[in-house]
Amino acid sequence: MDMKPALRSPTITDVAEAAGVSPMTVSRVLNGRGGAGEETRRRVLEAAQALSYRPNAFAKSLKNDRSNTVGIVVPDIVNPFFPEIIRGAELVARPAGYTLLSCNVVEDPEREEEVLGMLLDKRVDGLIICSARLDDERLLRAIAPHRAVVLINRAAAKRHAGTIEVDYRAGVDAVVTQLIAQGRRRFGFAAGPAASQGGRKRREGIEAALARHGLSLVFDLPCTPDLQGGAEIAARLLPEIAQVDAMICYNDLIALGLMKPLEQAGIRVPEDIALVGCDDIPASDLVSPALTTLRIAKQDLGEMAMRMLLDRIAGRNTQQGIVIEPDPIWRATTPRLPG
Repeated sequence: MDMKPALRSPTITDVAEAAGVSPMTVSRVLNGRGGAGEETRRRVLEAAQALSYRPNAFAKSLKNDRSNTVGIVVPDIVNPFFPEIIRGAELVARPAGYTLLSCNVVEDPEREEEVLGMLLDKRVDGLIICSARLDDERLLRAIAPHRAVVLINRAAAKRHAGTIEVDYRAGVDAVVTQLIAQGRRRFGFAAGPAASQGGRKRREGIEAALARHGLSLVFDLPCTPDLQGGAEIAARLLPEIAQVDAMICYNDLIALGLMKPLEQAGIRVPEDIALVGCDDIPASDLVSPALTTLRIAKQDLGEMAMRMLLDRIAGRNTQQGIVIEPDPIWRATTPRLPG
């Protein structure tokens, strides 16, 4: 049986032979380093195009010790909060000459640790980690070999990573304080993932506001940060619904997952129970009643993280930490504000 030889990719030597120049001249022309006349440059470019030649990016990265790729790791790509962050990072990365590798760890700390190791093997020049689920010791061990790291929604010493934190504590405190002023007294918290530091900050905000008024949480349970998590919270909450007149939810998805079971049980929102989410995903303003939430400019967050990462890659580490305060967005799931 006759076997056709496997087609091989054209090499820099092939381009040089087609253009009648040396491989060194081809390299100088294709890398924009000058040293060739206009006629020579034209022949090299035409030969490269005719042969469909593409430089070996991996070999170039080994030579320059740079891959021109950066990684971004998110807990769950299905959550609408994270694609906007990725989009913002991409808008900054691409003009800077970097390719963005997006990695989804599906709320699994073990997979998160595995992905951080894989990105190290891929020789990424830098790394953005959103809402890391690893504990502090494992996270710091995993990021230590990386050249440059930025953490979103996680604190770290500047020698380890740049950080961008959302001040959920202050944002939730402000919302709870307003609800108390409107007469709410019996607060519950759908707390999201137990491993989330952002969830802990939200709880601190609730407890701080309640403590100032001599109150305490009457319902507090972790759950998955999705619609199913909201439905599961509803199943646990409904038998105790008379004990709760306001629910603060870790994110909008949980709050949205709560709404239908409450409606089916005849519980009126906000008359019987006020409901607050977090993140301001697009669906929060499309449901009825529209969801009160805390707004974070998610695309801006991604852009800031990428700019900080590029600074760290370049050795400019002057701005190590940014803290963003979310904006309360009052809608129909809470009592109308006065005025």
